[in-house]
Amino acid sequence: MKLNALVYSENEFGKLDGKVANGLARHSEKYNILGIIDSTKAGLDAGEYLDGKETGIPIFPNIGDAINSLRLVPEYFIYGIAPLASFLDNEQKEIIFSAMKKGMHIVNGLPEFFTDDEEYRQKAREYGVRIYDIRKPPPRKDLHIFTGQINKVKVPVITVFGTDCAVGKRTTTVNLVDALRKEGLNAAFIATGQTGILQGSKYGLAIDVLTSGFATGEVENAILDAYETDNPDIIVVEGQGALSHPAFTSSSAILRGAMPNAIIIQHPPKRKNHCDYSSIPMPSLESEIELIEVFSKSKVIAITINHEDMTDEELETTIMEYEYKYDLPATDVLKHGCDKLIKTLFEVFPELQKQAVWAD
Repeated sequence: MKLNALVYSENEFGKLDGKVANGLARHSEKYNILGIIDSTKAGLDAGEYLDGKETGIPIFPNIGDAINSLRLVPEYFIYGIAPLASFLDNEQKEIIFSAMKKGMHIVNGLPEFFTDDEEYRQKAREYGVRIYDIRKPPPRKDLHIFTGQINKVKVPVITVFGTDCAVGKRTTTVNLVDALRKEGLNAAFIATGQTGILQGSKYGLAIDVLTSGFATGEVENAILDAYETDNPDIIVVEGQGALSHPAFTSSSAILRGAMPNAIIIQHPPKRKNHCDYSSIPMPSLESEIELIEVFSKSKVIAITINHEDMTDEELETTIMEYEYKYDLPATDVLKHGCDKLIKTLFEVFPELQKQAVWAD
């Protein structure tokens, strides 16, 4: 059974820093999202606001209104904002404490671990609730170093990379995995960040909180675990940040640990500067593809587009321009689904199409 939850995303739902809440509103195998907290969009349907499709997930102005409207106290309160700053200010702390006081367990996806803070621990004891720091890494003794055993994986390993953070890599990954499964394929999803874990991924952990020596090993170990446990036909790994981005090192660890057979790249054509770094211009799609292919010794096989700030007409024109310029299939999975990606994967890995036919 899914766990009932409220997701907090004040003033950020639908924006870049609200990516955790955005992802959970679109898909979660673990939580039954009963509502989003964001007073600036109160009264709207979360799905309709995000993608123009109603999901029945209401947006509430505050916790009290949500509980009154739902006529129940959800079991879990998920902090659904992913800000650049790692630590919450006092106002945000009080939001967490008020959720505790209502009797909700706290699910925290920040790199600030509430269980390391005595004030949070004391409040949890006082109100009889638990805190789940889902990005907190396992004890050092339980972490894995790279072994090279990734070479024994005999099914295609695909990574979804991007030209920036908060650009839709996980959304594309989740949609692609779902589309592959609808083709009858056993597709494994490897999460590498907090939202994928919250959505219920069976494999993976947040890579960005690990030291570099263990990050590569944990990516490899998650893939091996999925390969040995579920015998998948294909493994799709979520990317993080961007390989060219100076603020993030997760991308290099993912490429090293996954040793992908092919790569899909996500790009927002209208974004001029890096998310949260307004003084750093975005790389060109061409330069990022070149960097990824040189670093990974693998090929980019498709382009997926983030349509932020684009009209439908601009999106369609851009898709045609990219396909002509880069000689690669291009699409927007939120607007057009994953048909082009599936077709491309079947062409690059013919055995996948055979397995899909057998599944039928």
